[in-house]
Amino acid sequence: MSDSQWLPLESNPDVINKFVAKLGLKPTWQFTDVYGLDPDLLCIVPQPVCALLLLFPCSEKYHEYATTEVTRLEKEGQHLDSSVFFMKQTIGNACGTIGLLHAISNNKDSLDLDDGYFKTFIEKTASMTSAERGAYLEGDESISAAHEESANEGQSEVPSERDSVNLHFVALVQKNGHIYELDGRKPFPINHGPTTPESFLQNGAEVCKKFMARDPSELHFTIMALSQM
Repeated sequence: MSDSQWLPLESNPDVINKFVAKLGLKPTWQFTDVYGLDPDLLCIVPQPVCALLLLFPCSEKYHEYATTEVTRLEKEGQHLDSSVFFMKQTIGNACGTIGLLHAISNNKDSLDLDDGYFKTFIEKTASMTSAERGAYLEGDESISAAHEESANEGQSEVPSERDSVNLHFVALVQKNGHIYELDGRKPFPINHGPTTPESFLQNGAEVCKKFMARDPSELHFTIMALSQM
């Protein structure tokens, strides 16, 4: 992680949809709140859903689990589809924008993208490594300015760039029959098992439940779905 710091994004569909529209996502797909993970509440989420953005607290329990998980996967290996778009996070508090880039880039063939930042980013970074993509983002002043503008539009009090923020965004996407957790602070994507476009929301909800179960006393979990409207 470099010394670069951005303001954190708020997990707020109104703010996020305005942000992604500026970057080139047409409003046929939008982010919506997931109000709960029970079947009755998942049923009200507009479908199809092609990605989930999970915001969760980075507790000591989470860090311990994440370290153990990465060590285990480095030893045992996992199936990683070569078409999964993944990038490293080198900028503090950039996890919201990186989550959006993961969600959009891995669904570029399904989404309606205007000429704009998303399309340019995907094209320019297609052949880069995950580290090179992170460095490209860090050097791009246009996206940092757009991120800061959106960060200032939320309903919550905006912390300074140097404030310690204990919340983190990750993206969940479906790619060729598997569900992947994409977290730019980890060395690689995490395969969470089989899924289909039709069952992705339910399977993604089960992954989110595992995050919550590791910190049952924490309340600061929010989920947004990228849905076709």
